[in-house]
Amino acid sequence: MEQPLVSIVTPVFNSGKFISGTIRSVLNQTYKNWEHILVNDCSTDDSLEIISSFASSDSRFKVFHLEVNSGSGVARNLAIKNASGKYIAFLDSDDTWIPERLEHHIEFMERGGYEFSHSSYGYLNEDGSVIPKIYEVSADPVDYRKLLKRTEISCLTAVYNQEKIGKFYMPDLRRKQDYALWLSILKSGIKSYPFPEVLAYYRQRKGSATSNKFRLILKHYKFLRENEKLVIYSSIKYTFYWAVGGIFKYYFK
Repeated sequence: MEQPLVSIVTPVFNSGKFISGTIRSVLNQTYKNWEHILVNDCSTDDSLEIISSFASSDSRFKVFHLEVNSGSGVARNLAIKNASGKYIAFLDSDDTWIPERLEHHIEFMERGGYEFSHSSYGYLNEDGSVIPKIYEVSADPVDYRKLLKRTEISCLTAVYNQEKIGKFYMPDLRRKQDYALWLSILKSGIKSYPFPEVLAYYRQRKGSATSNKFRLILKHYKFLRENEKLVIYSSIKYTFYWAVGGIFKYYFK
């Protein structure tokens, strides 16, 4: 199969502890036709030096800079703007991919003609050791209402075909930018097709949003009201589904 170009989007802010492992998981891909766009969001640690070192030895790495610390959504949007690949994939600066991640997922999308897709994934501790649990995607395609009920699509496995659907950008939010992006794609009538293989590993860090799930319920309700413009009843209903699903996802699976 001819390998179409994949643009990998990574925002970088004070990620010196993890970014080398993230980048090496891209370098180890069996699929070779990619560009990795890293956007430095005014890091104050050694992140810039690390990503610049990789870029100096491999032209597939492209480093951009934000002049003012603006958050991951703005950083990702700058990367999307400069992406030239047929497919746009997302990988945060502390997560990793398995070597076959792009090979298997892009083949799946090409064969099925899918415009948007996501996969199952596993978990890492902060020290990089594998947590013995996985998040398995459901068998059915995800539409807008299904994603409102369950956070099925994760940033480290999402891929969309920008040649078919155009470039979708993240809203100017400090949190939930990626979730808002997936919702905007699905709201246009497109579905995301699940790929059941575990293709990536999400790092659970102390103090992360996922480790403070209960505190985010009210914020999620406000997001649905303000960003998705849902009425009060629908916002309460989908917040309940989301909260129950989140508790099950992070504490019982």
